[in-house]
Amino acid sequence: MITIKNVEKSELDFLTDMLYESIHILENKPKKEDLINSSHIKKYHEGWGRNGDTAFIAVNTNHQPVGAVWYRLFNESNKGYGYVDNHTPELGIALTPEVRGKGIGTLLMKAIIQQAMNDGYKSISLSVDLENRQAVHIYKKLGFEDYELIGTSMTMIYRVKGV
Repeated sequence: MITIKNVEKSELDFLTDMLYESIHILENKPKKEDLINSSHIKKYHEGWGRNGDTAFIAVNTNHQPVGAVWYRLFNESNKGYGYVDNHTPELGIALTPEVRGKGIGTLLMKAIIQQAMNDGYKSISLSVDLENRQAVHIYKKLGFEDYELIGTSMTMIYRVKGV
């Protein structure tokens, strides 16, 4: 059984691990510390806990974290890869390799979509490498739509219903 819960301060290292996992680089992926502390990536985790930062962790029956989903707001002068506007948080998601393909990512996505709705956001966005076909398929199935193609990545948007 999987439980979805709010991230706690003691779990921020796991959240950073999942940020690294979420970066789709198939060959010659830089070491974790180098990649997550690069100028274009550290904006996703630096100072975590600011207003608008939201994250959930999936834990298994042994209370081990197996996946995470999160979102953060960016602005015009500090855009993320999936930036749409100042009022649309950009989300990221990752799972540990051993639990991929078991529906846990979908559970996490549904939880973060519900949270976005609860927080009053009209939309949420993400950036996905088009070679990551399985992820693209899942996002579309959940209701994300293509927004903008940038290089080999698609920015996708989910328009929150009921807001």
